[in-house]
Amino acid sequence: MTFKPAHLLVVLLAVALPAMAQNVAVVNGKAIPSAKLDLMLKQAKAQGQQDSPQLRAAVRERLIGIEVLTQEAEKSGLAANAEVKTQLEMNRQSILINALLRDYVEKNPVKDADIKAEYDKVKAQAGDKEYHAYHILVDKEDDAKAIISKLKAGAKFEELAKQSKDTGSAAKGGDLDWASPGTFVAPFSQALVALQKGQITETPVKTEFGYHVIKLEDVRTAKFPTLEEVKPQITEGLQNQKVQIYQQALLKKAKIQ
Repeated sequence: MTFKPAHLLVVLLAVALPAMAQNVAVVNGKAIPSAKLDLMLKQAKAQGQQDSPQLRAAVRERLIGIEVLTQEAEKSGLAANAEVKTQLEMNRQSILINALLRDYVEKNPVKDADIKAEYDKVKAQAGDKEYHAYHILVDKEDDAKAIISKLKAGAKFEELAKQSKDTGSAAKGGDLDWASPGTFVAPFSQALVALQKGQITETPVKTEFGYHVIKLEDVRTAKFPTLEEVKPQITEGLQNQKVQIYQQALLKKAKIQ
């Protein structure tokens, strides 16, 4: 059987077109597979970009640029450079590890019951009240005692707070805003909840940060977020815990010399 020229052209195109469809472009004889375009598009869309002809064209140009530079680097012999080889191996390991951990998370999802239990635990720790506190933090107990004496003599808390070590709250007169006691270290929170509205600690409160003079401005019922509002954060936190346990288990099984 023989082909006429026109028929032969049709046959050649039928064979070539599927192969070309698998590639984004061919640079100096080396094909750029469309899988690379698909991956970069997926990453761009994950960052909020919309798929469009313009985005595809931009990604294609970027892939071509990468291929041109890669070929030049290889032509220059840089792929054989010891440091470059080490970096390539480390990048390979990083990609493999990320793929491993993603696979682990997909196969070991956090259960709704665990999310609810964690939510209830955090909510219980936070308590049902929020406290609006002010404080002055200093290094020495005697300095804290002197501040308390000045406050009893009529000095303004906001003025004395300017000497506080806690520069963030010092600029606001010592204001720590509304918070649950659980957000503070134990000695501080214990002293805080023992105060009445408007009261100042009679003696300095010692913590790992220094000596505090605490003033309780007000108390209100806590406004705790709903489970649905914080579910993503709780899920992420529990996933991270599972991954850490998984990694520790692998390390424990590994033979390390």
